[in-house]
Amino acid sequence: MIKRLDNKNREIATEILSIQIPSYLVEAKIIDYYDLPPLKDTIDSLQQCQETFFAYYLQEELCGIISLKLDRTEVDLHRLIVHPEHFRKGIAQKLLDFVEMIEGVKSMRVTTGAKNKPAINFYSKNGFRKLQEVKVDEHLTLSSFRKYII
Repeated sequence: MIKRLDNKNREIATEILSIQIPSYLVEAKIIDYYDLPPLKDTIDSLQQCQETFFAYYLQEELCGIISLKLDRTEVDLHRLIVHPEHFRKGIAQKLLDFVEMIEGVKSMRVTTGAKNKPAINFYSKNGFRKLQEVKVDEHLTLSSFRKYII
């Protein structure tokens, strides 16, 4: 089941963080870069961010989260996270499909680490095309992707 989360609620922000940290630690290991901003988030920073959060629940257990900002007809995906215990269950796909169905959305964009092959493969498989790469520092390059919804 997918439902919207109120990240302003401290208890909910705590739940988000409980999935975000283990998920981004996996990405950090993949790209060999542990200074990722999502690993520095706190309950307070999550409560203050202006993203809209949706969660995937398996029974009563929070397993995955997608967060976004909607700019008229384009969705900017900020987080697509699945708890490592729930990898390879199709949860990320269900969350992405859910966002694609938001009325009025004509395109989506996302950014991930250029070395994050699992994420890049996932987005490519879902019709995202690379826009650019930006070198953040000597250890991190980010790849941006966009998908047009037909």
